[in-house]
Amino acid sequence: MGFTSIASQANRSLKEFFLTMQEFFLFSLRAFITIPKLRRYWRDFLDQATIAGTDSIPIVLVSSISIGALLAVEVGNLLEDFGAKTMLGRSTALSVIRELGPLIMGLMLSARYGSRNGAELGAMKISEQIDALRAFGTDPVAKLVMPRLMAALIVFIPLTAIADFAGLHSAALLAEHYHKIDPGIFWNAVFPRLVLKDFVVGFLKAPVFAIIITLVSSFNGFSATGGTAGVGRSTIKGIVVSSGLILIANFYVSKLVLENM
Repeated sequence: MGFTSIASQANRSLKEFFLTMQEFFLFSLRAFITIPKLRRYWRDFLDQATIAGTDSIPIVLVSSISIGALLAVEVGNLLEDFGAKTMLGRSTALSVIRELGPLIMGLMLSARYGSRNGAELGAMKISEQIDALRAFGTDPVAKLVMPRLMAALIVFIPLTAIADFAGLHSAALLAEHYHKIDPGIFWNAVFPRLVLKDFVVGFLKAPVFAIIITLVSSFNGFSATGGTAGVGRSTIKGIVVSSGLILIANFYVSKLVLENM
């Protein structure tokens, strides 16, 4: 009886999982199909671009500066043991531009922008505002999700550039004052050796992360049930799932680009 109960529960969980994946796929498809309606909702787009872009600059700067400085200290100590301290600029640039700049930006915005989306849309769902939009003939996905998606797709790229810039300059500052490396030596190890694929790897991740964060958080907001506690659960679930998917996507984007360029 116990085995039957476990098998039945596993079967039910598997069905729920595939049903959720189907609903998420259709939800995402609707979000992309409604992109031609952007002109109608341009004011919502500008509001979301401000929230996702301008308002997110401080947290992106703080996190990227911290990571760049820490990377310079740790990698510099390691290279110093091998007498290759002058390669600190090259090592730091590759790490920041290819991986850490986009990844830290994605995780910070998953926590900041994704949580806002989940909480805001979840609150609208349980207060029946989304149903009211449908009653008035407005597509809630076009009104609420598509502007968020387009704003994230556009502003995440410059945010990645800001993260790379801040991370590299904080690393250069630590290299000069902590490891006593001349700034000219540091930057000469950076610029001549960077190639196109280094930038493609980093900047291709920005739109991928934008799609993941926006669609996952919005879908969980639209799926919220059970009052304010349900909004909290859907918001947390959106952050956890989108952060996990960002880490997975980060690996596969790097792998695909580096193997094919």
